Amino acid sequence: MFSTLLIANRGEIACRIAATARRLGIRTVAVYSDADAHARHVAVCDQAVHIGGPEPRASYLRGDAILQAALDTGAQAIHPGYGFLSENAEFARKAAAAGLVFVGPPPDAIAAMGSKSAAKSLMEKAGVPLVPGYHGDNQDADFLHKQADTIGYPVLIKASAGGGGKGMRVVEQSAQFAEALASCRREAAASFGDDRVLIERYLQKPRHIEIQVFADTQGQCVYLFERDCSVQRRHQKVIEEAPAPGMTPQRRAEMGAAAVAAARAVGYVGAGTVEFIAEPDGRFYFMEMNTRLQVEHPVTEAITGQDLVEWQLRVAAGAPLPARQEDLAIHGHAIEARLYAENPDNGFLPSIGTLAHLALPTHAAFTRGDVRVDGGVRAGDAITPYYDPMIAKLIVHGADRDEARARMIQALAQTRVVGVHTNAAFLGRLMRDEAFATADLDTGLIERRRETLLPAPAAAPVAVLALATAARLTQEANAAAHTATDPWAATDGWRVGGDYGRVLSWLDGESARAVRVARTESGWTFDASEQATAATQAFAWHGKGARVRIQLGGQDYTADVLLEGDSAYVFLDGATHVLTRNDPLAHAGEDAGDHAGDMSAPMPGKIIAIHVAAGDKVEKGQPLLVMEAMKMEHTITAGADGEVAEIFHAIGDQVVEGAKLIALKEA
Repeated sequence: MFSTLLIANRGEIACRIAATARRLGIRTVAVYSDADAHARHVAVCDQAVHIGGPEPRASYLRGDAILQAALDTGAQAIHPGYGFLSENAEFARKAAAAGLVFVGPPPDAIAAMGSKSAAKSLMEKAGVPLVPGYHGDNQDADFLHKQADTIGYPVLIKASAGGGGKGMRVVEQSAQFAEALASCRREAAASFGDDRVLIERYLQKPRHIEIQVFADTQGQCVYLFERDCSVQRRHQKVIEEAPAPGMTPQRRAEMGAAAVAAARAVGYVGAGTVEFIAEPDGRFYFMEMNTRLQVEHPVTEAITGQDLVEWQLRVAAGAPLPARQEDLAIHGHAIEARLYAENPDNGFLPSIGTLAHLALPTHAAFTRGDVRVDGGVRAGDAITPYYDPMIAKLIVHGADRDEARARMIQALAQTRVVGVHTNAAFLGRLMRDEAFATADLDTGLIERRRETLLPAPAAAPVAVLALATAARLTQEANAAAHTATDPWAATDGWRVGGDYGRVLSWLDGESARAVRVARTESGWTFDASEQATAATQAFAWHGKGARVRIQLGGQDYTADVLLEGDSAYVFLDGATHVLTRNDPLAHAGEDAGDHAGDMSAPMPGKIIAIHVAAGDKVEKGQPLLVMEAMKMEHTITAGADGEVAEIFHAIGDQVVEGAKLIALKEA
């Protein structure tokens, strides 16, 4: 076994690898960018080496700097994690040439599966079923358009070197093909340095099922069963579970055999995932092979009892597989949810900012347990525009799917994040959704259940207003108690022989809501405009917030309330409600802006395309420009009919969140 391992990655996967390495007694070396100087993965490793600027191409994609760091620190092996250089055959070759072990498959296997087109040709020869489509070398736009017309719509355009949902577009009709192809190619070039694509028939109501395979240098190859990754948005996985609901032993054996055949066809060694798309009738087709560890590997660990990173390290060191196929069995059910800093109410756009508060359910970290958390950030860390906005992965295990789902609902309800938007409440709705609960799964589930999963924002319940108000009043009383020695200066509302009243105003979204409070000998009384309600309350104050229990209208409510600046974050029944103290005087005189139709940047990013010019007439919903952020393209559309008054940036400009992009005026 190796004595020193360099981890060529960041975030939760770097922390995950370090956890197993530490258990095995292996010294670890981290690499970090300017943006990650104080990151968690740097803190958990034994040594750390700075490799460049914040953008991946200036740091985590710099193979030369990473190899030098490995040599300088005495590492014998490099674990690439996933993403970045994990599927870069040239980097694997250079590592071997430098006398370092690359913890992954041979470079030739990476290269063979790195091109989706070439991989599909190999799979066809190996007898693995394929989706009808074009996977050839001719990349002429007109030729590809004709191929799509021949295959029949809808079709899926996919970056040949792609992955992670990047460089993929569904095209519903021929007239949309050219624009979709251009966008797909731009995104593929930016993410992978390769703009080649393939065209496939887009299957209706398909499921995404993948098989975990493992091979050693002695010629053994096994599969560790399947994962269902059907619940996706923008072709990126949201929920993964194992085993796949409804999978029969016969179908599992067929898919496992096909996955092993795929691995053997390229002389595979190490951990790999063969991804299939399955139709409702059970027919399945090869999509691609990911020649690395997967983000969702913890669910496989949960149901098999194996540590896949340990397997990787042992196989890379030349040892045989730790188990044979007949030794492997499925135990229970596991579900993984990806907790992201993103705003589901705004098209799942990434949310940039500092994690002012982060609290997760009681859990095991990076190892098996009823509730497991793999995380790479801590409270106080920043979610930046340079990397994937994942906060943590929540993984639960149960005796069956219903128990695992119940544990996930509870784990999400106990998750507290302040400082950025998250998808926690959305994930909770997804877990409770009837379609998910009954395993009515396909890759279009989120769109199909949009009204249920992404409901229009609703006014906060009266209980939320009362809870926030109670926490604010208690904060004021606590602050006064610590600073005032004069009892007549107390601000807790107590009065000799009389009652005390005041009005607090909160902004609930864009609506101002007044809460009238009165202090009597028996406690506080709240009147939240809509209804008069009496309340008593109990508090356990902690830092910037409180555990608040109130009795309102004869019903008990208990919630965590965190106060951050003028905002109150109320965590109640698995949802996060954000109220902002409304002080009209603080905003008096602010300019509302010159243009009611201004389009602003929803996040930091780069302008990569502009579709209009000053003076153009536009319609509501019409694409105006395209931004690239976190390696994904985001189209800014007109919010109303009008005329382009001014364009404030050019192609190539980097813009900050909130930057004015285009001004519209009434036509």
